[in-house]
Amino acid sequence: MEKLKLTNDFIFKKVFGKKGNESILKDLLEAILKIKIKKIELQAEVELERELIDDKTGVLDIEATIDDNTIIDVEMQMRNQYNMKERSLFYWAGLYYTGLKKKEEYKENKRVITINIVNFDMFKEGPYHEKIELRREYKNILLTNKLEIHFIQLSKFLKEGQEEKDKKMWQWLTFICNKNRKEVERVMKENKEIEKANEELEYLTGDDAVRRIAFLREKAERDYISNMSGAREEGIEEGEKKKTIEIAKEMLAKGIEIELIKEITKLSEEELENIKKSKKV
Repeated sequence: MEKLKLTNDFIFKKVFGKKGNESILKDLLEAILKIKIKKIELQAEVELERELIDDKTGVLDIEATIDDNTIIDVEMQMRNQYNMKERSLFYWAGLYYTGLKKKEEYKENKRVITINIVNFDMFKEGPYHEKIELRREYKNILLTNKLEIHFIQLSKFLKEGQEEKDKKMWQWLTFICNKNRKEVERVMKENKEIEKANEELEYLTGDDAVRRIAFLREKAERDYISNMSGAREEGIEEGEKKKTIEIAKEMLAKGIEIELIKEITKLSEEELENIKKSKKV
């Protein structure tokens, strides 16, 4: 039986967002944020299965609170919707806004960090892991540490990720990508939390209901990509057709012979007759 993929957002949340698996998420966050985390609390779980019945393409993120009430939001995103910058900022803003309770002063608002793990090149230039902060133009001074957004680009990691540069991050991303069996087996031996994550993944792989939902998530992704590709092709064809008709109109207006217009534009005689009858010619 083929093992389920952690790049499937449903499976990712099942492994890292499950109560009892806090140590797994803690180790991953320490690798990404380069900090030591003393305590971590996961947001109460929701009924993922029910959510997915209503919306197979909805976002499944993991929300947790660490140490000094810092809110962390982690999302696995495999499809490039070309709005990740805006969407990530929107999610960050929502968490920041709701983090301030009534009668609390603005300065008491919690720090919010969003982490986006994506399987496409978010930025053409730069490393596979980028951290975005809010800084002043003057001497690049940090305005506040309460806004922090991370993008981890798995596509770039697979091309340029090097173990010696950041071993712990390399271990986790090697495990998540699962492209080299020997390296995956090695990182599981080196990191007990990765071994624990693999045990959870093995358990989920044997659950028929979980496999079915994971399949539906992947199918929804493939269908979306196929539909978007088809729409783009139709749009291109329609655009080219409009250009051809405009050229035919100009040629007709200049009195060029029908046979020559047919040869150049590849339009039928019936199409040209309809163009001639239109008020624009």
